[in-house]
Amino acid sequence: MLLHATRRRTILRLSLPIIAGMLTQSLINLIDAAMVGSLGEVPLAGVGIGGYVMFMVTALVFGLSSGVQAQTARRHGEQAWTRLAMPLNAGLIIAAVLSLPITLLCLWQAPRLMVLINQDPAVNAEAVAYFRWRVLSLAAVAMIFCFRGYWNGIQRTGLYLRIILVMHAINVVASLGLIFGYLGLPAMGAAGAGVGTTLSLFVGAAIWAFASLRHARPGGLLAALPQRLTLLTTLRLAGPHSFQQLWFAAGYAVLFWILGQVNTASVAVGHVLVNLSLLMILPGVGLGMAAMSLVGQALGRDELADAHRWGWEVVYLAWLCLALIALPMVLFPDAVLGLFLHDPTLVDLARLPLRLTALMIVLDAAALVLAQALLGAGANRTVMTTTLSLQWLLFLPLAWLVGVWFEQGLVGIWWVQLAYRFLNSLWFAGIWQRRRWQRLVV
Repeated sequence: MLLHATRRRTILRLSLPIIAGMLTQSLINLIDAAMVGSLGEVPLAGVGIGGYVMFMVTALVFGLSSGVQAQTARRHGEQAWTRLAMPLNAGLIIAAVLSLPITLLCLWQAPRLMVLINQDPAVNAEAVAYFRWRVLSLAAVAMIFCFRGYWNGIQRTGLYLRIILVMHAINVVASLGLIFGYLGLPAMGAAGAGVGTTLSLFVGAAIWAFASLRHARPGGLLAALPQRLTLLTTLRLAGPHSFQQLWFAAGYAVLFWILGQVNTASVAVGHVLVNLSLLMILPGVGLGMAAMSLVGQALGRDELADAHRWGWEVVYLAWLCLALIALPMVLFPDAVLGLFLHDPTLVDLARLPLRLTALMIVLDAAALVLAQALLGAGANRTVMTTTLSLQWLLFLPLAWLVGVWFEQGLVGIWWVQLAYRFLNSLWFAGIWQRRRWQRLVV
């Protein structure tokens, strides 16, 4: 497939700022870990557990981004300029209503949430302190998702990168000061990292709000309460995506439990491979978010064939990009693994699974892009049922059966995962080709 230069530039213009923002987010997580890591393994473990629980809580409002983006892109394609910000109004109201009770519940039940993952009292004490500061930012996170969805929906993705860079700078400075007591600030230890991150998120939400108020007033931002239909549509789109994100994350917890049934070495290697793959697929996710806007706007213009074409064109670019990223893992596996593993036995164990991971990343391109494109068309429930069914009914049971029951270990589990990723992409390609998503109303 050869892409017209104009269409290729459009895809890259939308996706590159998103990809860059996601990559900086991954880097800042590593920097946070490095800062807390100097305090010792207990604070580092506590921040890791608290951060994972926060990720699960954030998943409850994650769908607001795609819910707002799909509707905004559709209104943009319809050239309904006076109604362009109505989905954003609805998303902000839902964010405020949901965030408060979830935050209060998490503050109250924080110790019990940590015990579900870890039983070490010292680690959990650090995790609870860190998590309680982090969960205070849930309202800011939910609103940022809404703002990001609006700006992505109107194809103004560059703002996302600029704001996230400001947030990261604030996070680093504030966290350093509060962890170690620099600049006259209290030395809070690991909890200081939670305070710094929360502060940066509220500042980020304020910048998003300021930029949106300047731009989106003509589109109806805060002009009136959203109509009941807009609220219900936002909930209908956001709910399945949030549910999918929550249980998709929980699936990784089950995967690590399965690896734990094999041996400790498999857990260590699996942790490296999973985190490496999650980092490497970010370009595919960014391209998929561009596809969400392009498909939604094409459907808004009632250009059904163009919407279908955008999906495959973005998949093509994602294949090329992810293949390029995966190539070093195939050609130089020991060099890549040496960045994370220093025990030759672990490197030997990880060599074949790393090459399988590289192949998985490429095979994942169609699923990564077309799932996001279907969200842009409003097929959120289809994406949820497909993703969770294949993960929970196929991959995880087979991973346990092959890896534990048939004693094929880490390598067997990774072969199962390769087959699962391939089937996942085939399934989404079939859904895209059937084109039933073109009849959905958003």
